Amino acid sequence: MAKVDWHKVLGWDEDQIDDIRHVGYAYIRQGKYDIALSFFEALVVLCPDSAYDCQTLGAIYLQIGNGAKAVKYLDKALKADADHAPTLLNLAKAFFLLGKKEEGLKLAHLLENERSAFVSNTAKALILAYG
Repeated sequence: MAKVDWHKVLGWDEDQIDDIRHVGYAYIRQGKYDIALSFFEALVVLCPDSAYDCQTLGAIYLQIGNGAKAVKYLDKALKADADHAPTLLNLAKAFFLLGKKEEGLKLAHLLENERSAFVSNTAKALILAYG
């Protein structure tokens, strides 16, 4: 099946895409993940190569407890940006959610010395909780 260029079909440019992204993110900040989910599902269709949109969609699925879909979109994000520590951290959390303790611990150990204090401290907490 041919890849559809939705930007062209809809006649949209990056301004309209950014508007959708900003509204979706506003719902995330309010904790309204069920609403934000629809925005980021649309963004992944509109911008399938966007690591940010895939990572955000994966994080939303993680937040609502759907580990399998979280892994799917976090993996997709990592294919576009393999060295994004927050995405790797969310992937570790998704593995723990799915009961894949060894995979989660492996990622957490990789992240425990990350430059970002938030990432490294969260990784260490995961190691303490699941190790």
